[in-house]
Amino acid sequence: MQPWELLDEAKIPGSGETLRLKRRGTEYSIMLGANELMNSRLSGSEKALATLSLEKLGGRKSSNILIGGLGMGFTLRAALEAAGDTARITVAELVPAVIAWARGPMADLHGTSLADPRVTFFEGDVGAAIRVEIAGYDAILLDVDNGPDGLSRPSNDALYNAKGLGEARAALTPGGVLAVWSSAPDAAFTRRLKQAGFMTEEKPVRARGKSGARHMIWLAVRPA
Repeated sequence: MQPWELLDEAKIPGSGETLRLKRRGTEYSIMLGANELMNSRLSGSEKALATLSLEKLGGRKSSNILIGGLGMGFTLRAALEAAGDTARITVAELVPAVIAWARGPMADLHGTSLADPRVTFFEGDVGAAIRVEIAGYDAILLDVDNGPDGLSRPSNDALYNAKGLGEARAALTPGGVLAVWSSAPDAAFTRRLKQAGFMTEEKPVRARGKSGARHMIWLAVRPA
């Protein structure tokens, strides 16, 4: 089997952790320590994060969407396909190198999505991007950790506690959707979403179409 090639490493701001970009043939992997955060062969649940969220909005016109975490761009490309021509999509990415990888070694994987006129980038903490809006986002899609805890950066825990969920709720329009990706279920997080005033649905999805590991997506709607 062809060995993995290390292409680059990048420190995560505010953390002592390092991301590593690896390639094996046409396959890419982004690692955090021994944890594989994403793999280019496993895109089903990342795409579902966008498609399920926009379905929940029911075809709302000119949606304003915030995506937390660029990763390999699967969620962004799915959102661009599902959203209308007048949608606005902000991608918050904390690690500048991830954007550089998207424009460099993984450019073919991202295609034309980074240059789409509907897309803007916020280079920084997605929590800061959430706090600048009051009832402004129609959807907030979070895929910045392997679940509702701060794996990649301890301060990310603030996205998933009661205060962070309250800030996300305040940033959403009535009927807006907070969607959170996870590698596994988390009953305590489901309870916190409900306690924060969200109408909450858990959606198990497959990592690769109809096969692969089961991941979890929470669809939490701010009541109208």
